[in-house]
Amino acid sequence: MHIFIVGPMASGKSTIGKILAKTLRVDFIDTDKEIEKKAGVDISWIFEIEGEKGFRERERGILKEITKKKDLVISTGGGIVLLEENRKLMSTKGKIIYLETSIQVQLNRTINDKLRPLLGKGNKREILKALKKERDPLYHEIADVTINQKEKKSSQILSEIIDKLNIK
Repeated sequence: MHIFIVGPMASGKSTIGKILAKTLRVDFIDTDKEIEKKAGVDISWIFEIEGEKGFRERERGILKEITKKKDLVISTGGGIVLLEENRKLMSTKGKIIYLETSIQVQLNRTINDKLRPLLGKGNKREILKALKKERDPLYHEIADVTINQKEKKSSQILSEIIDKLNIK
């Protein structure tokens, strides 16, 4: 069984995913890192050259590829939920954890980040609000577990995930 971690950018998906995988003694995969590894370039370059549509196609392919493996914790890109095919695949291949976070936390974590292509064109707060409005219902639709991060430490989030998924 796989555990997919979904949520907006800068919600801590990779950080929590790595800790969860280590705790469960399974491998961890970050879909964004896999896309970069396979393409040989970073995501911002892919967005610039191929656009979001090209990136989403690469993301879909990586998701199909990695779900053929066994027992992984998978951190996904924030927009992976946009394609219905991806939502169905994740729902059938494992459990989905939604790391819910506030716009303010996202702003704090991305303040000096130049590698997020969707934030490079305009007011960050407004962009994040628009993304939340579009994607939040999709995260809630597929989530088996929703974790509202608030002011929680990684260890508290991990305990909550393990408890809610009933992992021993």
